[in-house]
Amino acid sequence: MRRARPGPLPRGTGSRALTSVGAGADYAGTPPDQTLDQEPVVTDEELTRSKLWHITLSVSGSETPLKEVRRGLEQLAHDHPFLLTSRYANDHAEIRYWEEARDLHDAAAVALRLWGEHRSSAKLPPWEIVGLEVIDRETYHLRIAEGYGPPPAAPVGVHPY
Repeated sequence: MRRARPGPLPRGTGSRALTSVGAGADYAGTPPDQTLDQEPVVTDEELTRSKLWHITLSVSGSETPLKEVRRGLEQLAHDHPFLLTSRYANDHAEIRYWEEARDLHDAAAVALRLWGEHRSSAKLPPWEIVGLEVIDRETYHLRIAEGYGPPPAAPVGVHPY
């Protein structure tokens, strides 16, 4: 027996209809007058929360006109809104930003793909990644407080060395 609403089938369902099946006389579940106060099932993956990582990515390569380097980094900052600051010269650049990731491995993987994935869209120079630092937020703030962390970033944006 087909249990569904009378009339034509809803669009996109073809000949299929939703059906329901009664529990049967031998079902030993919760009596109908009781409510279930069940906790939602939480997986290990959901328990692992993401956190912020401070990324410093250094790239280097053949000399490129400063105008082109600046334009490419400005486009990268537009495409990647979490970019904090970039410093550049005609043969190298340093990019700093915050990344949200589950762990250091994920943050580093994303950082290592950043330059290559945006190379054509932002028209970045064909430079290679020559350095990567990934530190958690607590370590970043501890370094700054103790005065031995990375030099304070120039105001947000793209700046020459």
